[in-house]
Amino acid sequence: MNIKPGSRVLTIACVWLLAISTATQAQQYPNRPVTIISDSAAGSTPDAVLRVIADRLSQIWRQQVLAVNHPGATGSIASRIAADAPPDGYTLYMPALSTFVSLPGTAPNLPIRLPHDFNAIGFAAENPMFVVVNPSLGITRLSDLIARAKARPGEISCAVTGIGRLTHLTAELLQSRAGVELLIVPYTGGPAQAIGDVISGRVDFIIEGYSGIAGAVQSGLVKAIAVASEKPLAEFPHLPTVAETLPGFSATGWQVLVAPIGTAEGTIQKASEDLRSVVTDPDLQNKIAARGSYTRAMSPAEVIAFVAAEQRKWKPVMELIAKKTQ
Repeated sequence: MNIKPGSRVLTIACVWLLAISTATQAQQYPNRPVTIISDSAAGSTPDAVLRVIADRLSQIWRQQVLAVNHPGATGSIASRIAADAPPDGYTLYMPALSTFVSLPGTAPNLPIRLPHDFNAIGFAAENPMFVVVNPSLGITRLSDLIARAKARPGEISCAVTGIGRLTHLTAELLQSRAGVELLIVPYTGGPAQAIGDVISGRVDFIIEGYSGIAGAVQSGLVKAIAVASEKPLAEFPHLPTVAETLPGFSATGWQVLVAPIGTAEGTIQKASEDLRSVVTDPDLQNKIAARGSYTRAMSPAEVIAFVAAEQRKWKPVMELIAKKTQ
């Protein structure tokens, strides 16, 4: 096929102008405030992480970055608001793990699929689940809690912050792996009410990220007996992992940053690079590690692969829940 010289020059010029336009757009972004939507309740671990990262992005962009909570309906409310936002980079979304592993059909528009439903930007943080008991139980080890639950099937109560959220998934996994039956008590308003009921003794224990229960743990009102990280945490040197009692057990929440479909590639790249600089900052890493959360950088492609692997990991637990509700 013969291409006329004039057509070739026009094609090259169009490609060059597109590249210049993309680069210019990335350089200018953002030039006004940015909103990051969360599907988690205020005061929860994902919310605490989001606010720290939003503050650092505000400093880099010299624009206000607003963290906005839209909890409820297993994350579908926040997901729909974020998906319907203009794809201009000024409304981003930081969903938690559970939004990606929800049972199909249990909530509208869930589970989220990448890159089908949103454009990936980068990884924010991961948050291992903590097992925390009321001291009046007289339990200091996870093995003792399991033994108590085996002796009293369906009587030992466990607070979780929402059906289908990671705290609930972790409780279901614990029941399955330990061979126990717990009385699962769901809360919809985040960890504040749940930890309050554990402190008062109305509920025996809670599964939650550290930020949501830190104050109660530090004051001695409740006691952390295990953490569901893959390995011991340096910030909690005397806290055993769940895997020491149930080998191979791990339950870690995480958040990724995404944008509505159709967001310009230049904007995605700029946001991804700036997020990388935030999560690799040693000061920020130390700050959130003290709250039981840990950062690492991922490219958009790495986020897509990571989310897919996590969806495969939690699929058996979701299938177990589905069988129970049939």
